[in-house]
Amino acid sequence: MKKITVLLTALVILISLASCGNKADNTQSNSRIDPQTGTVTLKGIADLTPHSELIEFVKPKLEEQGIIIDLVSTSTDATTNERLASGEIDFNFFQHLPYLEDYNSINGENLVSAGAIHVEPLGAYSENYNSLEELPDEITVAVPNDVTNEYRALRILEEQGYIRLADGLTNAATVLDIEEYLKPVTIEEIDSYQIMSMASDFDIYINNTNKVIEAGIDPTTYLFRESPDSPYANIVAVRPEDQDDPAIVALVEALKSDETKQFILDNYNGAVIPVE
Repeated sequence: MKKITVLLTALVILISLASCGNKADNTQSNSRIDPQTGTVTLKGIADLTPHSELIEFVKPKLEEQGIIIDLVSTSTDATTNERLASGEIDFNFFQHLPYLEDYNSINGENLVSAGAIHVEPLGAYSENYNSLEELPDEITVAVPNDVTNEYRALRILEEQGYIRLADGLTNAATVLDIEEYLKPVTIEEIDSYQIMSMASDFDIYINNTNKVIEAGIDPTTYLFRESPDSPYANIVAVRPEDQDDPAIVALVEALKSDETKQFILDNYNGAVIPVE
């Protein structure tokens, strides 16, 4: 009888804990809804340009649907995906899918894309020279040091005939993957957030378009860049359980609307290209 009583007591405790866990999950899933107004608030982080500008453009349309977008920051850093994974925010908008997949692989996370919004072709710029013809025979180049954007930078250097990359690379590379230097070039891997402040130290710097725009540089002054059909579309990233959340779906639909596409075409002079 004592054994039976102990087993029954343990079973009751387990059921109680499971019930509390379910209540906690339900509370968390409903925490975005204002009980007074019925509005839904999505907290997010987006890069300043063009990401937060696109968010600001669609905000009024979403408010008409009872969805409030609260951008808690317009500056991203290495912790932005971590803050999404932890539940501190509901979405972020600053990265392309290969970058996110690399983050997931390194950190054991499973963040997903809720939709691709626009492409920012990666470009090569210079504060010291106005054209390729002016470049010296031997050049120094700054490239982003995350493996996906470094891959993109090395690819366009390869297209310009400076290097030859190893065969079989897909979406990730470092200078260690250079098989041959075809022209005299010194390549330095630098955090993309620091490149703009060091740009004058190099003959060429390669960086993401949004960081170039934020630094006040005309993005059409590139020396060379990726083709406009670059596969590196910027995405709205979310936790997997939120991928089909109606408020998230509405946000993505607003960002992909014809009105937003026209806003992009009217305001970024070809430096930002909407995804069809």
